[in-house]
Amino acid sequence: MKKVITTTLMMCSMAASALTPAPAAKPVDQVFINANIHVGNGEVLENAQFAISDGKISRAGYYRMALDGSEIDLKGQHIYPGFILASTNLGLTEVDSVKATIDATETGQLNPNVRALIAYNTDSERIPTMRFNGILLAQTTPSGGLVSGTSSVVQLDAWNWEDAVVKADDGLHINWPAEWSKRFDFSTFTMQLKKDDKYTEKTDQIKALLADARSTGHDNNVKLNAVKPVFSGQKKVFIHTNNPKSIIEAISHIKSMGIDDPVLVTGQAAGSVIEFLQEQQISVIINGTHALPQLSDDSIDERYSLPARLLQAGIQTALTYPGSMSSRNLAFAAGSTVAYGLSTEQALQMITGTAAQILGIDDQYGTLEVGKSATFFISQGDALDMRGNVVEQAYIDGRPVELHTRQQELYERYKEKYDQ
Repeated sequence: MKKVITTTLMMCSMAASALTPAPAAKPVDQVFINANIHVGNGEVLENAQFAISDGKISRAGYYRMALDGSEIDLKGQHIYPGFILASTNLGLTEVDSVKATIDATETGQLNPNVRALIAYNTDSERIPTMRFNGILLAQTTPSGGLVSGTSSVVQLDAWNWEDAVVKADDGLHINWPAEWSKRFDFSTFTMQLKKDDKYTEKTDQIKALLADARSTGHDNNVKLNAVKPVFSGQKKVFIHTNNPKSIIEAISHIKSMGIDDPVLVTGQAAGSVIEFLQEQQISVIINGTHALPQLSDDSIDERYSLPARLLQAGIQTALTYPGSMSSRNLAFAAGSTVAYGLSTEQALQMITGTAAQILGIDDQYGTLEVGKSATFFISQGDALDMRGNVVEQAYIDGRPVELHTRQQELYERYKEKYDQ
């Protein structure tokens, strides 16, 4: 009996320590001085004033105003807009190896009616690790099948998905297949180029779904009703594919259906179709820069330099990070592009201002401008460099976010072990 009681108490203690912090109650009013403000649109305001009130930014720049002594002197520290993690399974997946904790994928091939928002878990232990690295907003996105469902944009400090939502049902996500793709051949232990014999069948399913949704007379069909808003512009189409031929085919067909502004979520394949993307005026979300080149004759820095090449071509480009387990490294992935053609502020824009524009939330988020939401964080140094990304404070809609979580407790615990 004693062993049972002891074990129970230990489990309760572990569960308590694993609890995610409670969301902040209400916005605060605060003035910061001597701050380096990274606006998120390419502009930096050095040694400037920054103030928040009623959840909004009330001051960002240089003001000749009498101070009352209650302001916080940041002494040259940096203020950044909250980073935006696009196209992620954050809040939908907890432990990758435990199926019961994964709610990102639905069975079947065509699931446009699936809403990621209602499955979003605000108590996920992954969320606090994002906030500690400056990620304060995310586009929680379903995956799997040919049409995965509908994503939503959320802020990362809430009791439930109703409180978290920033923009509900912002986009429909389509996984356009590739006719030819590389697959691992266990007989030779090499990557082989294989043809998908069901390629035409799969693309025909997607095309038929779009065609049926555009027609009338399906008031009671939940799948078609979920697709219909893409034709009126109420919902964007996000095309996921990393094959040059599939990119051209998918975008050409989507635009032929009267959908003018699809968004491409891809990787290295975008580099082969830059002229096409430029001509079609397609916004692109690059899914990860920390990856090896796909082709043997590609440059080793193909992924690192791709964002700069897209930007130079005038293509609206944002960055994201694959999965969610390691996506707290989003800022460092953006920072890596600085050595391959981007300036620091251009790289920052790709995870703040530009990402907000692509997701349709730039009226309130993405840049630090007067009147917009006070969603930002304060870092000791350059937030795109892991040496400078030391987040001191973070605010979402003017509410101070708790940053000291289980991760920090574990760090402090084992740091003491080696200090002795």
